[in-house]
Amino acid sequence: MSDLQTQFEQAQADVKTLSERPDNQTLLQLYALFKQATDGDVSGERPGMMDFINRAKYDAWEKLKGMSSDEAKQGYVDVVKGLLAA
Repeated sequence: MSDLQTQFEQAQADVKTLSERPDNQTLLQLYALFKQATDGDVSGERPGMMDFINRAKYDAWEKLKGMSSDEAKQGYVDVVKGLLAA
């Protein structure tokens, strides 16, 4: 079994091979898990009310505050595996 970092990198490649684009909620989940895994807890100011997309991304990431990098990587891998199996 490969290590978590390898699985995480493979999942990033695999997600680009999906025949159908995941729904927005799944994309937000993947974004937040990726950011938590690579950058840690959310930082910076929350985008303004009119910046819907970036505000949603920020909020999704903020919900993962305190999650370890490894937990976030595993979550990302699990979501991608679920998409590939669908």
